[in-house]
Amino acid sequence: MLELRPNCECCDRDLPPDSGEAMICSFECTFCRGCAEGVLQGRCPNCGGELVRRPVRPDAMLAKFPASTHRKVKKPGCTPAA
Repeated sequence: MLELRPNCECCDRDLPPDSGEAMICSFECTFCRGCAEGVLQGRCPNCGGELVRRPVRPDAMLAKFPASTHRKVKKPGCTPAA
């Protein structure tokens, strides 16, 4: 089950569970659309994998399986994957 992390690892922007702006890789690294498409050019800086839109968990399931509250931020920000 996806963690639904609460923020962008680059800029620390809030990404609520219902956000259509959240992008993830296959390891669930999470970024906002602006960072994912801009500085990261669609690639995860951690694994080099493709960043895709994170699915939204339905409200009934979100109540039963809440989103993560643990924030991750790359210091001092992100750079594109090599």
